[in-house]
Amino acid sequence: MDCTGTRDYLLDRQRGALTGELRARVDSHLAECESCRSEDAADRELSAALQRHLSKRRAPEALRRSIDGRLAGEPPRIPWVARRTPWVVALVAALPLAAAFLLWVKTSQPDAMVTEAVNDHLRILYGAHPIEVESGGVHQVKPWFEGRVDFAPTVGFGGDDDFPLQGGAVAYFLDRKAAAYVYKRHLHVVTLFVYQAEGLPWSTVPTTSSISLGHVRAKALTTRGFHVILWRDGDLGYALVSDLDPRELEMLGSRIAGS
Repeated sequence: MDCTGTRDYLLDRQRGALTGELRARVDSHLAECESCRSEDAADRELSAALQRHLSKRRAPEALRRSIDGRLAGEPPRIPWVARRTPWVVALVAALPLAAAFLLWVKTSQPDAMVTEAVNDHLRILYGAHPIEVESGGVHQVKPWFEGRVDFAPTVGFGGDDDFPLQGGAVAYFLDRKAAAYVYKRHLHVVTLFVYQAEGLPWSTVPTTSSISLGHVRAKALTTRGFHVILWRDGDLGYALVSDLDPRELEMLGSRIAGS
């Protein structure tokens, strides 16, 4: 396996997604190639930095107290009217824990696609080589992805004076490769990820912020200070991410989706 092939699988290797012969081939190349080992180490350092700096939600105090009490052997507090019926006792004891757990799941588990979009945008922002091909327009960037991703990314908007296209790079979106297009708006970096849409959990994306981008419907969400617009057009999925003003990000999204 050569350097290009090995680096395509570095992130999967870090996530423990490589097994069998493929994992052995990647490991063998890393053992012999100092350049790829350096690339792997730099990516691991970036991942660790992101984990340290990204916000983490704590479980609700009610859930924590309930779990601590169970571990300490403390009996649950049961209303006296329920003490004579065993199954009622069990039900009443379980209700607070179940309610606290459901609350924790609802508030601390953001949609996987939104979280991935923000994390991948941060990798572009803080990566050592965020742009692999400089832009001379979308017709220069688009052919560069041929052979580097296993699909044809469809993006017709090549940037303009409001949103100049800076370039592109190969990225990952959850379990698949993605084409990353990097735009700018003043001092703000905007990343557009294009990837194969099939098999992703589109139904789990919250539907509270539905917007129209030309002929497609999209979902606009905000998390950790970043705004994300997700949409699907045919076989491709799109994720537009930035800390740019949401109205300006929607303006860019309309130009991309309508091009």
